[in-house]
Amino acid sequence: MKVAIIGASGSIGKAFVEHFLKSWETKKLYLFSRSDINFDDVRVINHFIDIEDEHSIEKAAREIPDNDYLDYTIITTGVLFTHNITPEKSIKDLSYEKFNKLYAVNTIGPALIAKHFIQKSNKDSKSIFAVLSARVGSISDNILGGWYSYRCSKSALNMIIKNLSIEMRRRNPNLITVGLHPGTVKSKLSEPFSSAISHNSNNIFTADYSVSKMINVLENLTTEDSGKLFAWDGKEIDF
Repeated sequence: MKVAIIGASGSIGKAFVEHFLKSWETKKLYLFSRSDINFDDVRVINHFIDIEDEHSIEKAAREIPDNDYLDYTIITTGVLFTHNITPEKSIKDLSYEKFNKLYAVNTIGPALIAKHFIQKSNKDSKSIFAVLSARVGSISDNILGGWYSYRCSKSALNMIIKNLSIEMRRRNPNLITVGLHPGTVKSKLSEPFSSAISHNSNNIFTADYSVSKMINVLENLTTEDSGKLFAWDGKEIDF
């Protein structure tokens, strides 16, 4: 089994790495991040990536040899806020800067990763291209409003996942492209917003627990599930 994890230095990315390192089936683990990451394992191959720079993404994809076809490609990158960007409570809080940043990281980045990495997916057997999305990106599930730029960036990401699944039916029928909602994962980033993120769930998870549940979801997917969004508990979330 050969795996690529983009965003491997984040809390969820690291948890995915640790999961795959525990499996004897994992032969190679390609890790991509802007930060230095160190795992003492000969199967780990580290590379730099900046998902806001297509040249960097293209270069990162070339680091995977042509004969190393990936069974899992998992994108764990994403941004909710920065030091000068906070989620909007009202339309009065909208700004070009917020939309530009969140779309660049949450939507355009994963789309360009798909552009350059999807050809690396295994075509001879089941392979998975998974992206962390979010329940708040669901239009039908939106009951609280607010968070305009984040919600929109994730809704757009869901459309990319759907579009990609349709194209891959022709190019690689064994590939499953899905979005994953990890639940509310306990971290410094999510702490100020945990109550809003989990408005329909009282669960706040550790990264290890969230990843263990998402792995279970991925392992049970079939090609009929391609193009959909699934929560950590395996339930489909309507777009």
